[in-house]
Formats: sequence, structure tokens, C-alpha cells
Amino acid sequence: MENIFYKLVFMSFSQGLLSDFWVVVAAVIYVIALLLAMRHAPWKVLMTNRVLQHMLFGATVLLMAMWSMRAGISPGLGIHFLGLTVMTLVFGWDLAILSATLALLGMALLGKESWDGLFINGVCSVLLPVATTYMIHWWVDHKMGKNFFVFLFICGFFAAGVSSAVSGIATSLLLVMDGVYTFEKVFIEYIRYLPLIMFPEGLMNGIFLTGMLVFHPDWVRAFDAKAYIDDQ
Repeated sequence: MENIFYKLVFMSFSQGLLSDFWVVVAAVIYVIALLLAMRHAPWKVLMTNRVLQHMLFGATVLLMAMWSMRAGISPGLGIHFLGLTVMTLVFGWDLAILSATLALLGMALLGKESWDGLFINGVCSVLLPVATTYMIHWWVDHKMGKNFFVFLFICGFFAAGVSSAVSGIATSLLLVMDGVYTFEKVFIEYIRYLPLIMFPEGLMNGIFLTGMLVFHPDWVRAFDAKAYIDDQ
């Protein structure tokens, strides 16, 4: 049971696990997303705001620390939290992708991540969680009222849980489509336990976001303090 729980927290790809086709497809997708993030990133603000620089650097180091604390199990499976929902909300989708890319490169340099699986992990565990969080935040911002607690629980707790589920399902489907595992194996050992992944991921991101909103709401890029607090 303990080994099954370890498999549930996160899945990553080891060297040579997937075919070259998926590696190339993932590389193309990730490079395009990375170029868009670099083009959209607020470089002028980043170059002049030392607080933002220190926060981004610290968050990148924290991501590497979290991602390197994983248990080695079956090929293609590992343990660590994502932490990308709070990154997306605090820094924006562009800086979140750039920060996570640096963390992935750091992991590869340290030997914690395989180079051929870098882009696949990037798509499944970076782009998809960031995109999911961004879309949920857009929906809340445009379709729901400006409420502090709605933002906190939907964009923070809920989005983080959904993001981890989306990442896990994408990883599972990729492993099944490439013939690495059967669907029955993935379903029994992973998909049916998705709630066990979603809750701790949502809790961790929600706690970090709560602290930011309480003490420094102006540091959260996706949060408009005037609209969510002052106008209430």
C-alpha cells in the first residue's frame, strides 16, 4: 500500500522510457510555449524590481528542492509535488514557465532528471498545470464575482488539485498510448487514486497562496487587491 501511495504523488519519465516520436512532439510543444513565455514576460519590471527578482529566484530554488525530493520506484514513476498553481498566480503564466524550465534544467544537471525526458516532463508537469490554473483563474475572473474567498479557494486550492489531476491523467494516457503500461495497470495503480493526489497538492498551494494574500497581496500578479478587497 505504501508503494502504491508513492506512485500516486507524481509520475516522471526516466531515460529511454518513451519512444522518440513523443520526445520530438513534446520538444516542439514545449519550445513554442517557452518562446511565447519569453516574449510575453515582463522583462522591464523583472530587471528593475529586486523584490520580484529575489522572489522568482527563491521560488525556482524551492521548486528544485521539492522536485528533487522524490522516491525512486518503477521506471517512469517518481514522487514530488508540482507547486505550479501558486507559481502561476503569483508570477503569471509566463514567469512560471520560465522558472519551472530553469528548475527542470537544474534537475537534469544534478542527474535527477533525464535529458531525453525533459520536454515530456515539461509538457505534462509544467505546461498542463500552468495552463489549467490560468484557465480556471480566467473563468473566475470573468464569470464570477470579485470575491476574496472565491479567488483563494477556486484559483488556489481547487485549481491546484485539478492541475495535478490533469497532469497525472496526461502522463497516464501517454504511458498507455506508447505501450509502456496497460490501461488496467495505470487505472488500478494510479487513476482511481487521483483524489489522494489532488488534496495534498491543493492544500500545499492553498497554504502558500493564503500567506501571500494575507501579508503581501500586491505580490500576487493575478490578484487585483482593489477589485477583490477595496471594492467589497
